[in-house]
Formats: sequence, structure tokens, C-alpha cells
Amino acid sequence: MLAAGPLSAQNAPESATGSELADVALPPQLDRVLRDYERAWRAGDAAALASLFAEDGFVLQSNHPPVRGRPAIQAAYEGQGEGGPLRLRALAFAATDTVGYIIGAYGYGSKPGDTGKFTLTLRRTPGGPWLIFSDMDNLNASPRQRSIPGTPSPTGDPAAGH
Repeated sequence: MLAAGPLSAQNAPESATGSELADVALPPQLDRVLRDYERAWRAGDAAALASLFAEDGFVLQSNHPPVRGRPAIQAAYEGQGEGGPLRLRALAFAATDTVGYIIGAYGYGSKPGDTGKFTLTLRRTPGGPWLIFSDMDNLNASPRQRSIPGTPSPTGDPAAGH
């Protein structure tokens, strides 16, 4: 259980290559959120994933509209099929008694490097378990754009995106 005072924020220095940031160690109560998320995702358990969120929490995924509330979150995760070997790592965090955040990166399986990054905002009742209030993620690389004939690409070059 956390002490009454705030947890210190931890910011990792950039790695020697500058392309991947180093992990930071989370306090057990915050690390539990990431490990429970990984377990539920790997199992493809939408109900378990939704239970990690506050009743009025948000999921903010790339290329999807915002989703709010546990029932909607569960439905969104059910529509994503089987899980997979998700790996979550923390890059920075901070927390007070009832509000916190984790900034991190994610990947899959034993493949080196990160696929994307995320921010989790967390909240809890004093002394209660941390719940996710919002989960925002996006990919590190742009998804391939399908072009529609006669429409400009995001770069302004009609030939781009083919």
C-alpha cells in the first residue's frame, strides 16, 4: 500500500542510441496495473480488461473514436479478437494519493523494439486499488495509407501512399 505522501516521479534518461528510452521501475501498486493488463490482453479477456478501468474510464486508441465506461470498453475489447503476447514497459510515472500516470511503450512477443507508446492516467479512492481512468495509445510507425483516386495524401503528394 502506498504511503500517504506522493510517489516521486521517475523519468528515464534516453538510451545511448537515443532511439529507445530506458525503462523505469514502478512501485508495486502501479506495476500491478501493467501486469494485470498484459495478462488480460494475452488471454483475450475483455471483461478482465474492462475491470481494470474506472467505471467512467476512457479508451483512446489510434484510428478509433473515444470509448467511455466499462460496458463500452468491454465491448470495444471484445471486437478486437484474440489477445497476443503484449509487453508493456514504463518510461516515466508520477502519483499522489489518488491520481497518477504512467507513460510507457509496448511491443509484442520477443521481437525487439517497441511497436507503440501509451499514456495511462490512473485514479483511486484513498487506499484503494489503482484503476485506469484513460488509456491512450498509438503506433510508432504510420499505418500504410490507402489512397483514393483523386484525393491528396496527408503529405500533399497524390502519388504518396501507394
